[in-house]
Amino acid sequence: MTYTLLVNPRAGGAAVAAADDARAVLEGAGRSVEVVSCEGSAATRAAVSAACARGDVVVAVGGDGTVSSVAGLVTERGGVLGLVPAGRGNDFARMLAIPGEPGDAARVLLDGRVEQVDLIACTVPGVAGGAAHAVVGSVYAGVDARAVELVERMRWLPTFLQYPVAAVRALATYTPVDMEVVVDGVSHCFGAATVVVANSAYYGAGMQIAPDASVTDGLLDVVVVASSSRRALITAMPTIYRGRHVLRDDVVVLRGRVVEVHGSPRVPMGGDGEPLPDLPAREAAPARIEALPGALKVLVPA
Repeated sequence: MTYTLLVNPRAGGAAVAAADDARAVLEGAGRSVEVVSCEGSAATRAAVSAACARGDVVVAVGGDGTVSSVAGLVTERGGVLGLVPAGRGNDFARMLAIPGEPGDAARVLLDGRVEQVDLIACTVPGVAGGAAHAVVGSVYAGVDARAVELVERMRWLPTFLQYPVAAVRALATYTPVDMEVVVDGVSHCFGAATVVVANSAYYGAGMQIAPDASVTDGLLDVVVVASSSRRALITAMPTIYRGRHVLRDDVVVLRGRVVEVHGSPRVPMGGDGEPLPDLPAREAAPARIEALPGALKVLVPA
């Protein structure tokens, strides 16, 4: 195999250092490696196209946002994706059991097996010409999307504290919203703090938001946290790390292939740690979130 390592400059020095470490392991094993710095969608698209045309494994070096920005493009071109985790969350890598150390992740690139895993296609009417946005882990709307907005302002905090502190701050100021969630044609209405449509079990740097989710079952797990007191939500937050929150009376879990969501008042939405357009209002056409079974070929531990 030959490899193209794509580095997102926004991920900072950690991503550059991780790429250097992975490159050293790969080249030490006699493999051909190219490292490409990609800033912006046009540069990423061009780099993925060139790598897939050569038959390279396309390696996303960064966090979940970097993986999502690359995964859909690799899928379109029939390529194979590899991961070297170097972000704040690394939740999709966690789901696939990719080691966190760059050298160990590089050995998965050398010795791992190719597995076909599911992707999410998220479409918001009227945005990007109706084109679907590829997401590997989860799409979420509500207080957790607000938390991700806050994380971007907390780079002064140690990485492991950014998501928990942002979550508490978001919960302390959240306003409940009315959401309609349609799962495979069946409508459910909630007063909710958040709705998470998950392909992967993890989000928010290790929170096990959808503990029964699988990336190979062709289905999405929909986790709805109903409106509750701020104090109750903050108190319950530690249970998410162990997936125990799904046992609470104010948490509903649904499962299906196609999920449509809209709500009001303004509901921020995000996917894999990156902002998405706001959730459409109740009177508008909903956001459509669909599982793409086995769409992505990715290297995982053998």
